[in-house]
Amino acid sequence: MVTIALVGAGGMGTVHYSNYRHIESAKLVAVVGSSEKDEAKAKKWNLPYFNSISEMADETLPDLIDICTPTFLHATHVREALNKNCSVICEKPFTLDPTEAASLFELAGQKDRFIYVAQVLQYTKESQYLKRVVEEKTYGNILSARFERLSAMPHWDAGGWMFDKDKSGLIPFDLHIHDLDLMVRLFGRPLDYELNVTKRASRDFPEQYCFLYRYDHFHVEAEAAWFDAPVPFTARWRVYLEDAMIVFEGGVLWVFPKAGEAFTVDIEDDVLIPTGINLPPTGWFYSELTSILRDYEQGRPSSEVSKEQVLTVIELLDDINRRHP
Repeated sequence: MVTIALVGAGGMGTVHYSNYRHIESAKLVAVVGSSEKDEAKAKKWNLPYFNSISEMADETLPDLIDICTPTFLHATHVREALNKNCSVICEKPFTLDPTEAASLFELAGQKDRFIYVAQVLQYTKESQYLKRVVEEKTYGNILSARFERLSAMPHWDAGGWMFDKDKSGLIPFDLHIHDLDLMVRLFGRPLDYELNVTKRASRDFPEQYCFLYRYDHFHVEAEAAWFDAPVPFTARWRVYLEDAMIVFEGGVLWVFPKAGEAFTVDIEDDVLIPTGINLPPTGWFYSELTSILRDYEQGRPSSEVSKEQVLTVIELLDDINRRHP
């Protein structure tokens, strides 16, 4: 049994709580928060409530501390947890600063503890299939790829921290991080990249990013946007290999082999767990947290999201934001 304390009881904290309830090896022991809403959630969940990580850790001695607070608080909370000799799960993005991220992994090494960064899309069945096909070269070498992640502007947080670059990292750290993380896992660090943005004179930040990442013998295009229009959320990708095209769109994973008939891959979740927020039931977070707990119990770092991968992605996203301050 792995004992876990949850830091932050907002949207992602609620999602993690909802999933831990279905994981036999997980035992929630406390909630740490900073608001009456957090305290009310802890009471609803029948868990002890604390105002600080330090106080909570001294009283409950958890194995893992799960950080689900706003992005700009992650580094502070991760450091506090490590200094109490606890391993950490941290929601993405881990931090906004590559130097800070590296120092936290260094501290974890000094403390002989683990940091598990919750990049949930690494655990989806479509990503798992793509990783297997690319790594095993089932359809030969990659020729090109394209990733898109597009949404309406998050006006629900108007005036809030999501629109503050120093607190959220904006579109690169909110949306593009998912696709870049998968790209780095699949293909490694790009040699270089080009970037074009769409930005209004009346707005402090770009609304749309279009990327061209270059590798040794292929390239990857990507697009990420907060459109100021009521468009539906869209996440899709295609990967062109020597002997097939693989396409994920509309929740369906297609394979178009050069020889043979096109077919779909079964990517239905094995379990569907209500998230507790305005997201439909899904098995993504169950798969993610189950895998992380398995890694922890076996005394190893993340089997899906390596330290090197996390640091590379943060370095690239930081560079992107520096190009468009």
